[in-house]
Amino acid sequence: MARIRNVFEIIELYGHDENFEPQCTSEFIPTSAPAGSRQKIDILAERIQRGMPLWHPEDSTESSTATLVASGDER
Repeated sequence: MARIRNVFEIIELYGHDENFEPQCTSEFIPTSAPAGSRQKIDILAERIQRGMPLWHPEDSTESSTATLVASGDER
């Protein structure tokens, strides 16, 4: 059986994510990307694809209104 890599795969396999445990590897490092920025959103997307927790306890929580991404923004 192939190893489950992320929450999407476990949902596809079992129909729920109740037993999924994100993996903290050496690649799970904090980011200084501002909260709400495109950079932070991209980092969160990469983390979930790699099966890591979304939030690192040392992630920056600072945000700037100039960097916030609106819901309709294109990449």
